[in-house]
Amino acid sequence: MKKKISSIITGTGSYIPKRKIPNSHFLDRTFLDSNGNPFEKSTQEIVNKLEEITGIKERRYVTDDLLASDIGAVASEKAIEAANIDPETLDYIIVAHNFGDVRADNKKVDLVPSLAARIKNKVGIKNPSCIAYDLPFGCPGWVQGLIQGHYYLQSGEIKRILVVGTETLSRISDPHDRDSMIFSDGAGAAVLEAQQTDKKKGILSHAARSDTGREAYYLTMDSSNNPDKNDDLYIKMKGRRLYQYALSNVPTTVKESISKAEFDITDIQKVLIHQANEKMDRAIMKNLFKLYDKEEVPERLVPMTISWLGNSSVATIPTMLDLILRGEMDGHHINPRDVFIMASVGAGMNINSITYKM
Repeated sequence: MKKKISSIITGTGSYIPKRKIPNSHFLDRTFLDSNGNPFEKSTQEIVNKLEEITGIKERRYVTDDLLASDIGAVASEKAIEAANIDPETLDYIIVAHNFGDVRADNKKVDLVPSLAARIKNKVGIKNPSCIAYDLPFGCPGWVQGLIQGHYYLQSGEIKRILVVGTETLSRISDPHDRDSMIFSDGAGAAVLEAQQTDKKKGILSHAARSDTGREAYYLTMDSSNNPDKNDDLYIKMKGRRLYQYALSNVPTTVKESISKAEFDITDIQKVLIHQANEKMDRAIMKNLFKLYDKEEVPERLVPMTISWLGNSSVATIPTMLDLILRGEMDGHHINPRDVFIMASVGAGMNINSITYKM
């Protein structure tokens, strides 16, 4: 086979916040509906139902002294170390996030300078030819960053890219909204490099879609459910509509990326899917297998971190990938020549999927 440029992940890193927030943390909350009215069910019942549906038992929050750019820099340094490269040789730094640096004492979104510029500064990279920019693309932002990086590398002019996903969702979650229990904080990063190879390796294919009709407003920013505390904006979602959208569209997007790589579902060793709702993820996988006329989804196929990490948006998939590659996720390994999927869905609404071979 003639040698070609392959886009290879050569190092990964992540930052998992130290603060563990169990479901019992929310038992003193007063949850309100979107009209500001209390629910008939008790808080205990609401918390129990959330755990039953989402699978979330605890999540992680950053300490008050940390920002998204801080934890993104830590994940970046770990990825650079794992790749064993000089950070000054990076051509691009692409940082996926949705809310910038939100301080613990001020809920305003802070995007100037960009998080990519801040992370480049914190890591200490001085090379002016290392271009740093942000990518707001909802929860699929980190996967989209890999897709963009892949195109840069395929040009033949770019050699090395750092793709980061970092978020502190705990600071833009409405404490009076039940959905606030889903969100968490974290950061993940990967170094993506161009390598000449005669083997089918690295990013083999990708697929993506954006639905921006009424779907554009399934995830938005709006006032608190508590009418007495409506000065700040918080993340809001139409859970039922988002659930149905994901079930209908994620499986076909994943299948498209698998087909482009000329594989079948039976060739896939792992599916790293965005962790927003365990019940939803399992339903998505069931629908994906139905597209191949198969009923059973192998348990080992889908790693799950949601029970202890919650939904950290853009950080979810790079964190999961890092844990697996470092051997820190029991029962899950990615071995040489394995083929795996990275797929996500989120605000936009956006969906993407990458087929990758080790």
